[in-house]
Amino acid sequence: MGTAHDKTPALVVSGFLGSGKTSLVRHLLERAQAEGMRVAFVSNELGALGIDRALLGSGGDAFVELEGGCVCCELADDLLVTLEQLHDRVSPDRVVIETSGVALPFDTQLNFRREPVSRWIGDDMAIVVVNAEQLLEGRDLEGTFADQVSSADLLVLNKLDLVPAARVAELESLLRELEPEAPIVHARHGRIDPALLFPPELSGRRAGPPPAARAHTHEQFETARLEVERGISEGELRDRLAQPDLLRAKGFVETAQGLKLVQVVGRRIEIDAIAELPAGAEPGQLVLIRRARS
Repeated sequence: MGTAHDKTPALVVSGFLGSGKTSLVRHLLERAQAEGMRVAFVSNELGALGIDRALLGSGGDAFVELEGGCVCCELADDLLVTLEQLHDRVSPDRVVIETSGVALPFDTQLNFRREPVSRWIGDDMAIVVVNAEQLLEGRDLEGTFADQVSSADLLVLNKLDLVPAARVAELESLLRELEPEAPIVHARHGRIDPALLFPPELSGRRAGPPPAARAHTHEQFETARLEVERGISEGELRDRLAQPDLLRAKGFVETAQGLKLVQVVGRRIEIDAIAELPAGAEPGQLVLIRRARS
């Protein structure tokens, strides 16, 4: 068994539905590839359409997607198997796990202390991405959101292009009420300096016995698929997605105005043109996420 300095650092990227985790990870992976770093990447989607794989690219043997549940609970054992397979295949310099938007980072991190991955995973850190617009609107800030923020080692206040600059200090104060100590960095479109994500001063920080697991109480969410016919107008698509209980939606649609990436975050509906459908994407289907009905 190696020392903490010999082991592979791991990063958990978490954050509520629509916070911008995938954008942050995409920039991180592009930078790592440019620097020749071997990154083993696990993406965890709540729905099962493989949309994040399509957005991020296949990544070859170093990319695995776990769908249909959360790596912090239902898929915890699958995560261990996946990490071992990635270790054997690519011998990574870094491990990055992007959790689903409803997962809890602390519970995900506890898996790093389990055999057999505890033999080779060393320092770990939880990055929690926060949608500044969601925070400003006071939308869905209890339950899962609060649990995620309070688990953060680093908070990324993202999507600052969507809020007035004069309100940023107020947003930081709101985060400080939930997490008094974690550093806060600002971002637009998930762009931050990758050097912040594996700082050398973390080496050995998690030495000693593993922390005790807290009671697992994350909220229940439900997913559904919405099939959208080819040639739909953007106006009709927006009307169909204007559902008051919809938290998140994502997918690809071939509209009358061309091929589009469709994303819904709260009340914001974004329909952006793309040149071509990414490999592995399924056009005409959207994943919808809502809180489970009691």
